[in-house]
Amino acid sequence: MCGFAGIARREPRGVAAGTLDRMAAALRHRGPDGCGRYAGPRVGLAHVRLSIIDVAGGAQPLGNEDGSVLIVYNGEVYNYLELREELIAAGHRFRTRCDTEVLVHGYEEWGAGMLNRLNGQFAFAIYDRRTESVFLVRDRFGVRPLFYSIVRGDLVFASEAKALFASGEVEAAVDPVGVDQVFTFWAARPPRTVFRDVYSLEPGCFAVWQHGRLLPRRYYELDYPEAREESTDALPTLDGLLGTGVALRLRSDVPVGGYLSGGLDSSIGCALAARASPYPLRTFSVTFDDPRLDEREFQLLVAEQLHSHHFVQAIRPGDVAAVFPDVVWHAETPLVRTAPAPMYLLARLTREHDIKVVLTGEGSDELFLGYDLFKETALRLFCLRQPQSRSRPRLFERLYPYLDPRGRRGDFWQRFFLDAGAPGDPLFSHLPRFQLTSWIKEFYAGDLRATLAATDPLADLRASLPSRFAAWSPLNRAAYLEMVTLLSPYLLAAQGDRMSLAHGVEGRYPFLDHRLFEFAARLPTGSKLRGFQEKALLRRWARDQVPAQVRDRPKQPYRAPDIPAFFTPQPVEYVRELLDEASLANTGMFDPRAVAGLVRRCTAGAATGVRENQALVAIVSAQLWHRQFINDTARVRSGPLPAPDVVLADGVAA
Repeated sequence: MCGFAGIARREPRGVAAGTLDRMAAALRHRGPDGCGRYAGPRVGLAHVRLSIIDVAGGAQPLGNEDGSVLIVYNGEVYNYLELREELIAAGHRFRTRCDTEVLVHGYEEWGAGMLNRLNGQFAFAIYDRRTESVFLVRDRFGVRPLFYSIVRGDLVFASEAKALFASGEVEAAVDPVGVDQVFTFWAARPPRTVFRDVYSLEPGCFAVWQHGRLLPRRYYELDYPEAREESTDALPTLDGLLGTGVALRLRSDVPVGGYLSGGLDSSIGCALAARASPYPLRTFSVTFDDPRLDEREFQLLVAEQLHSHHFVQAIRPGDVAAVFPDVVWHAETPLVRTAPAPMYLLARLTREHDIKVVLTGEGSDELFLGYDLFKETALRLFCLRQPQSRSRPRLFERLYPYLDPRGRRGDFWQRFFLDAGAPGDPLFSHLPRFQLTSWIKEFYAGDLRATLAATDPLADLRASLPSRFAAWSPLNRAAYLEMVTLLSPYLLAAQGDRMSLAHGVEGRYPFLDHRLFEFAARLPTGSKLRGFQEKALLRRWARDQVPAQVRDRPKQPYRAPDIPAFFTPQPVEYVRELLDEASLANTGMFDPRAVAGLVRRCTAGAATGVRENQALVAIVSAQLWHRQFINDTARVRSGPLPAPDVVLADGVAA
């Protein structure tokens, strides 16, 4: 797991080594174990390495036998051993044991057809000197990032946007539409980002740069060919996919640990890893002072059953506030929740205990309909089809046991969910969330409102949906929307890749093995959501795998302190500065009077609802983001690079 950057010139006027070194330095946190570069007349490549496979021999940039094909790569191809054997049989010669070289020879042998053979999480750039082209690729689900910009006909690309700005060739400027998408969906939707003229290669896509043009293409499509009935071999098939998915993700020359939340998904991953790992398993968890957020009881239960070496990062509200500026710096985007902050602290703890690789449970909720959102969708459809049903309050009580369904709050939530769109709207499942988040826009400054007057993020999302979307069941439409609006651009990015790689820790996601996704997509939705029981088939499979208390507990959403992190009850000092009138006016995104009213409510302890929590975090994070990237574009936090492991010029050692 690494970071990379590069520049491809339209004309062969060279790429300076100093430019590449600045870009690499901006990514140093992603790859603290080594670095390398290639500087040629038309293309330059830079790489920082987190050594996991072939620790001694996998330095990059890495080429084929004659140096005509060069790669810089971030990620893992888990089935690289099997592909290596195929390529050796086809006559290719290998100099290393790393998966990187498999990509080089796979590209030579199969071209873009290689991509459908890969099982992994990856982003990479291949420079083909024979055709003077650059081949950019991102994995199926967008686990690993890849950003690019086209400046005066030149292509600049990197694992993080900050490396683009470090090149000195890309300007950091606000994209108001991208920011507005964050305050609608929780993240900007690829290819758009929150930076003007900076783009994110979409998951499941590749792009070819040649003759000064970039041509993107899709190689993987999400699809939901739902079966009418569950097949008789569903459980053994699931067993095989989970077992091999975890076994492949244990391939490593360093120990692999596990994040253990106390929920079903991470418990499954850790249980399978504990049995298959050649090392004693080390597990890592976060705990909270607030009992509404804390899951330590279940974490310890699983850790004791697995006999893992268990480590805990206790999270207090003040801890979240202390690291939040660093969290925003690494996330490179405004946020609407503080949830990435505990993940940042957890990755730091993991690295302190000499673990570079962890298994984690993301993806299971999207595959097996685990979120409350899916239950809400089913309940809303039922209530709209049977508007006079006497069971409506009872159903809401089952879904939201913490609400009095006949009381004031219960009545609000019923009306809120039932009034949010008609079943025929393709965004029906997600409109309640989108509308709730969009309350942040009540704080927009007048100029920002005017700039965005002609835009509609919901209309843009509707227009982007694939033609087969209408043929899917309502719950599978919801699953698709969750994959493309939240999982990839937020959970795997701001809360995943960015927080773990901030400390040089690679997260691996067994539930995002594409074979498992395709299996789950074929299941009847009733095999995944049965009544209000989420992950029904997965729970049946887990009967003998995890403690019953974990297997049978309802889904507990992962949350972290929001307003309490910044107000005690007075705002912490940097928050006070960010939210003062002068700072808000300088940024120009938010109305100082509206923000002052929110601050008064936060200080008085009166701002407790979801909308106000999201608004406060959004405003604080956007102010931080603007200060760090727009007002101070020259700042690169990493120190000088060490002596490079690889220095290439024209494909050979310089």
